[in-house]
Amino acid sequence: MTEAKPDQGPRGGVTPHLTIPSRGGAAAIEFYARAFGAEEVRRVPAEDGERLMHAHLHINGGSVMLADEFPEWTGEADIEPKGVTLHLQVDDADEWWNRALINGAIPVMPLADQFWGDRYGQVRDPFGHLWSIGGPQKG
Repeated sequence: MTEAKPDQGPRGGVTPHLTIPSRGGAAAIEFYARAFGAEEVRRVPAEDGERLMHAHLHINGGSVMLADEFPEWTGEADIEPKGVTLHLQVDDADEWWNRALINGAIPVMPLADQFWGDRYGQVRDPFGHLWSIGGPQKG
């Protein structure tokens, strides 16, 4: 058995693996770095030199993987993400919310104090993925 490399991938847990439409993988990495403080662990370009085959990011203490879409493998092009929300539980929801919006996220559910005790809202990133941001209420 070949030993795993330290940057090969996440260890344990569940890791979302996002498909990014329209060859936007590299731009998605840049957006996640600016909006959510993502740190790039690894990037693997596709053999065609134009698409991203794999990327591994650390965001808020967790792993997220992503790749450009490959219609020749899946039979689908211009994939629209649906049915999944990626949640960020953070120390200051307002700070994370504002940083996401400044960098191009679109508000879906306004950030507000919620009955369960969090300050919570949802945004859609420029690639169609839905993110929720939650943190302690202030005051």
